[in-house]
Amino acid sequence: MILARVKGNIVSDHKLPCFRGHKIMIVQPVDENGDDQGSPFLSCDTVKSGAGDVVLVEQEGNCARQLLGTKEDPFHSVIVGVVDCVSIKE
Repeated sequence: MILARVKGNIVSDHKLPCFRGHKIMIVQPVDENGDDQGSPFLSCDTVKSGAGDVVLVEQEGNCARQLLGTKEDPFHSVIVGVVDCVSIKE
């Protein structure tokens, strides 16, 4: 699971049936300070996140399919939570 910031969403009139009814977001991985890490990627939103939200993203296909209730669909990444704050104690 990683932290990421939602950069925007994808709009598609024509898509595979398995993607109908799911909001696809563009997410940018971030570190605990909110600094960008790596490249943005697409993730299926299950928590009604929006642009600018910091979110928890699960990037394992089997977990994604279990969360979405599918067996054969090509989901790899799912947004599973919106982060209110990050607190690190040293």
